[in-house]
Amino acid sequence: MKKIFIDGSAGTTGLKIVSRLSVRSDIQLIALPEEYRKDTSARADALNSADIAFLCLPDSAAIEAVSLVTNENTAIIDTSTAHRVDDTWAYGFAELKGYRHKIQNSKRIANPGCHASGFVALVRPLVENGIIPTDLALTSHSLTGYSGGGKKMIADYTSPMRSQLLDAPAQYAVSQNHKHLKEMVKICGITTTPIFTPIVAPYYSGMEVTVPLFAKDINGKIQDIEDVYREYYQDGLVHFVPNHDNSAFLYANSMSGRDDMQLTVCGNDDRILLIARFDNLGKGASGAAIQNMNILMGIHESTGLVL
Repeated sequence: MKKIFIDGSAGTTGLKIVSRLSVRSDIQLIALPEEYRKDTSARADALNSADIAFLCLPDSAAIEAVSLVTNENTAIIDTSTAHRVDDTWAYGFAELKGYRHKIQNSKRIANPGCHASGFVALVRPLVENGIIPTDLALTSHSLTGYSGGGKKMIADYTSPMRSQLLDAPAQYAVSQNHKHLKEMVKICGITTTPIFTPIVAPYYSGMEVTVPLFAKDINGKIQDIEDVYREYYQDGLVHFVPNHDNSAFLYANSMSGRDDMQLTVCGNDDRILLIARFDNLGKGASGAAIQNMNILMGIHESTGLVL
């Protein structure tokens, strides 16, 4: 039975992981009393006693936590941004070619960012297959539920005294310096940082990442893209779902509560939309982290997940 420790279990991602793992009989959760939750010595003991440790912490705290680990057998799954572009860490998106093997054989796994997960799932296979040129300037917009902003944002949106401004979607990171951009560029193998417009909307969870393309700028048509996705995503939690009814609404919360991801291609012969839908707390955070834990444990990667 594997011993699991969650450092930062009081945060949104940590709480979700605790909820999923607390009902499993194949692991043993290491829990610290509330008064020791931020005690460095107690955390170090727990980290080094664990077979697998989740870091659900801000970047600086995650870096500190890694420095506390002296047990070479402790595997770390970091859900922060701190190590996602570090070549000494495995990037925890198992569905990318060769990445599942890297995760299986690593003691350091960087869990992908939520927005980045959708972008990478859509773009990386098309770059690999030569449909999207590596130097193509891309644009992406991403709708997310407010749970992605953590406890403070959740409290703001659920407060009975909340501002009326929160009744409408809000665009943010308008400086074009969103923290997920570095991994989006690196993991997709593109040379131009995309224009990225994340938007938080007044619903709890669910994410819809869209990458628009002009057919004249790529090497292929809609059918070619669909064929790549259908072939590429045969294993794991990412699935291609055709949508030939372009008049249908695609709701950003349609995958709320789930741990998998659906990819869809819409548009026409001139303008194409690549769309990924998933839960920002599922495949975008906690669900992906548990998937990576399952891979490390050598069990079916969907164990304990909602599909």
